[in-house]
Amino acid sequence: MSTNFLDVDRQLEVITMGSVEMIPLDEMRRKLRRSKETGVPLKIKLGVDPTRPDLHIGHVVPLQKLRHFQDLGHQVILIIGDFTARIGDPSEQDATRPQLSSEEVERNAETYVSQASKIIDTDRIDLKYNSSWLEPLSFLEVIELASRFTVARLLERDDFARRYREGKPLGLHEFLYPIMQAYDSVALEADVEIGGTDQKFNFLTARDLQKAFGQEPQCILTLPLLEGVDGVKKMSKSLGNDIGLTDPPEEMFGKTMSIPDNMIWKYFRLATKVLPEEIEEMRRQVQEENMNPRDAKDRLAREIVDLYYGDKEALRVSKEFRQVFSEGKLPSDVEIYEISSKVFKKGRISLVDLLASLELAPSRSEARRLIRGGAIEIEGVKFDDPEADLNSEDISGKILRRGKKVFVRIEVSD
Repeated sequence: MSTNFLDVDRQLEVITMGSVEMIPLDEMRRKLRRSKETGVPLKIKLGVDPTRPDLHIGHVVPLQKLRHFQDLGHQVILIIGDFTARIGDPSEQDATRPQLSSEEVERNAETYVSQASKIIDTDRIDLKYNSSWLEPLSFLEVIELASRFTVARLLERDDFARRYREGKPLGLHEFLYPIMQAYDSVALEADVEIGGTDQKFNFLTARDLQKAFGQEPQCILTLPLLEGVDGVKKMSKSLGNDIGLTDPPEEMFGKTMSIPDNMIWKYFRLATKVLPEEIEEMRRQVQEENMNPRDAKDRLAREIVDLYYGDKEALRVSKEFRQVFSEGKLPSDVEIYEISSKVFKKGRISLVDLLASLELAPSRSEARRLIRGGAIEIEGVKFDDPEADLNSEDISGKILRRGKKVFVRIEVSD
């Protein structure tokens, strides 16, 4: 395979745009120069562990960079870590991850490629599953791989060292994770690996292992991590602070609007296609109080929804969000929740039991907390008494609102 590549400096400009670190830069330049001279594309590796069934916009950051490499004519390899996911990536973790079964991993992996196709050209990728080379390894071969690393080397990882120092459990199998990920690079003879800054140790481990196998070590391109909607921890399905690529547009918009104001500009840079100069102009307008941060966030939410659902949906959910949360109007499609008349006693039910029966609160104690906090309204009437008692005829067909975002129409069935 051969192709006509851009000038090396121009390729480096595109490759490093928005990145944190290229390691080592001089080696990357040599690889690009050789690739251009021979017409042979570089092998670019990105691994994703299917620990959850859906990707989120935090995954978009490395996927967009993978697309950059595609557009430059290089060979991109998307690795579904169906084997490593069974161990669980310990990077940046405060505790041992629960191990997944092969069935769970397989179910989670099913939708990854179709979701990734929203960002990259999946017709032009090499799709690999790392179980194909990790599962056949004998126990002796695993021991031989592990023998190339010392405990002291592995404890150089901040997260391992911290947990060990604090007396938190640190499973022996977790030490194997960076070795397994490193072996992926050996199996593929990768030229470049890309990923978040939390993966730097794993990527460096791969360089060491490739050298031990007599291969030219890969270069490393680290990318910024996107915090979740809480604005604190890295976006993660397991933490529940994510914006999923398969979230409905209304949910995607609403989650984006909930991010802290200080995260607006990072989200613009990493999760949208808005040009840097336009982002900087909006930031200046907000700083000079010529633009409300809420309006900048509305633009951000529209840009994100537009990427996955188109501009018409983005405008629709933006308009509906304003109607519901700024003008106090109801959403256009209120979901109907049915409740059986059999749960009523003599035609009446407590508000706590109503919330629990409709599964609008995970427990009766949480239902009481919501009520005391003024988070429950029925037809615009706010309830703050957990002992409130309701008649079935008074609630059937009525709109119940929980907090700012949840609206349901109650229907009492026989």
